[in-house]
Amino acid sequence: MVTINKSVPVGTQTYPKPLANLEGMKSKQFSLTLLTFCVAAISGQQAAEAAALTKLATGLDNARGVSFGSDGAIYVTEAGTGGDGTCVSSPSQQGGELCYGTSGAVTKIQNGKQERVLTNLPSLAAPNGTEAAGPHDIGFDSKGDPKLLMGYAANPNLRDSQLDTPEQPKASDLGRLVDVDFENNSYTEIADFASYESRNNPDGNDLVSNPLSFSVQEDTTYVVDAGGNNLLSVDADGSNLNNEAVFEARTLENPTLPPREELPTPTSEVPEGSFSPEDLSLQSVPTGVAVDSDGSPYVSELTGFPFPEDKAQIYRVGADGEQVYADGFTQLVDVAFDKQNNLYALEHSVESLWKGNPAGALVKIAPDGTRTVVADGQDGLVYPTNVKLGPNGSVYVTNKGSIPGEGELVRVDSTTAVPEPSSTLGILTFGAFGAGSLLRRRRKLQS
Repeated sequence: MVTINKSVPVGTQTYPKPLANLEGMKSKQFSLTLLTFCVAAISGQQAAEAAALTKLATGLDNARGVSFGSDGAIYVTEAGTGGDGTCVSSPSQQGGELCYGTSGAVTKIQNGKQERVLTNLPSLAAPNGTEAAGPHDIGFDSKGDPKLLMGYAANPNLRDSQLDTPEQPKASDLGRLVDVDFENNSYTEIADFASYESRNNPDGNDLVSNPLSFSVQEDTTYVVDAGGNNLLSVDADGSNLNNEAVFEARTLENPTLPPREELPTPTSEVPEGSFSPEDLSLQSVPTGVAVDSDGSPYVSELTGFPFPEDKAQIYRVGADGEQVYADGFTQLVDVAFDKQNNLYALEHSVESLWKGNPAGALVKIAPDGTRTVVADGQDGLVYPTNVKLGPNGSVYVTNKGSIPGEGELVRVDSTTAVPEPSSTLGILTFGAFGAGSLLRRRRKLQS
């Protein structure tokens, strides 16, 4: 996240006000086709469970993904804070730069001890350490072997032409999925998603790649690229790298905008006056992926500028295409299933990012569509970035995940449920959809 000199209070603390799209959006799009679909509304009693956040790790640099090893330890990725190496243009900030360093890391938490077990990993960030891309997610395959996803958040061609130098040999590892060897502090490449974006550009827009999250299902790994606006899959050995889905931009009706002087895009590209629907293209910006008990991936979206409230969606990707599973969210950054097929949706902020409200929210969606707020800003969720369910069913969240040096791993311990006023909750039922309700399915592109 890029920060400016504005802050909003949460309790007795103040936090930076982010403006840029989380993880490098494609920001120069102002046209699209409006999605239309049938909505089956479910009315119900929403409950907010009073929650306590137990801190398990602190002081993390841009905390991202969480996973659980067969050794009983918890592993957290830190995207790092970049460094003083070569800089490339930021795709989400006018005149901004992202500079290379080896400040990325993986932290292990076990028996109350916090230790970085994989260090000197590639990282790209703004000079103040924000807007970071580096080690984004970690997971373990069916054999218990760890895999690490490296982000990038820029034009993939710049990685190869400017960052990859003899003095910066690890820069070429950005934008890749790798196998990890903790004992030797090393890793080997599985797949290169940045190069895939450069060769194929599945969404047909600006060349930007930023692999952000992945989920392993047997021998297949599903990866969301927040820059490419797509979901990819790859086999365990790196073969069969395929494009599974493209999440199209859509028209934003009656957008609410920040003052022009605070726009995160060049003001020369933003029309004067109010927008009409054909003027503004809302990028999807997929952020998280989780696989249900039937093997189908579910993908969360942040949405791009102007980060409209209640417009973020969760998609189910199946053999018949991408369908909107649930809507009405704001700035989603991750999703995760528990063993009862409840889907946990994590909101980075409950208001448009340009408003500077750091309060996040964790919402549980039951299989019947009932939603429960498990934790929110009042409980201490501040710019959360990732959610995972532990082996014992406990919920873990990386908190303050876009604040360098202040990132946390917390366990969400629910206490009592507090009823909230009744509301209409939108969940999209697959059976109610006609042919026009499916998002366009893109042909799989072989690498």
